[in-house]
Amino acid sequence: MFWGIKQHRTSFLIDESGKVAHVFDKFKTKEHHDVVLAYLKDNA
Repeated sequence: MFWGIKQHRTSFLIDESGKVAHVFDKFKTKEHHDVVLAYLKDNA
C-alpha cells in the first residue's frame, strides 16, 4: 500500500493551431471546471 502519495494532475488548453496555449497544474479535481472557465473568461 502507498500512503501519503499525492497524485498530480495537469490539463492543457490547446489553441486552434494545435499549440499548447495554457497549462493548468494547480487545481483540485473538483474545481477543475471552475479554473478552466475562469481562465477562458479572463483571457477571451
